[in-house]
Amino acid sequence: MKYSINSISITKVNEWDIPMVLPYVIAFRKQLFPMLVADKLPKDLRDFKQLYIDQQTGTFLQAKDSTGKLVGVIGMLPYDYRFPHLDIDQRKTVEVARLFVDPDYRRSGLGTALFNQLTQVAREKNVERLYLHTHPFLEGAYEFWSKQGFHLKDFRDESNFPTIHMEVMIDQMQMSSSIRALELTK
Repeated sequence: MKYSINSISITKVNEWDIPMVLPYVIAFRKQLFPMLVADKLPKDLRDFKQLYIDQQTGTFLQAKDSTGKLVGVIGMLPYDYRFPHLDIDQRKTVEVARLFVDPDYRRSGLGTALFNQLTQVAREKNVERLYLHTHPFLEGAYEFWSKQGFHLKDFRDESNFPTIHMEVMIDQMQMSSSIRALELTK
């Protein structure tokens, strides 16, 4: 059954939300990446509070339906330059991470709504670049991020995973949306 996003609220995750949000994220990760060692969490999940809540450029958003059920999440954290081959300069850069949307809400616009809210937070924090990586086996991910304005930066194997590296400059996003709005008025 598909649901509408009209009754969805998107809010920032605070420290008291972590006991509900973190298990949701871990369960989604296990579902999407069954090949990973489930009990070995990546740094961003081990240090969730420090990276997503305490860091100046970090944030994590949650989407809940009218009953309070968690139906989607997205986060951003300071980019850590762990991919030196990407040649990312020192502009204020964050990594967009952990966009997970409940299957019943996919193709409803919830992913875009979460990303748009995250972009607004990034602008408020004077972020200049959004970076992310995804994988070809995640159905529709590359297409989704391309529609959000991201462009391909690199494609290569990272730890035996084909990995798509993408980025977008915040000021280019504003220009792109202005151009699309002008084209719609013609």
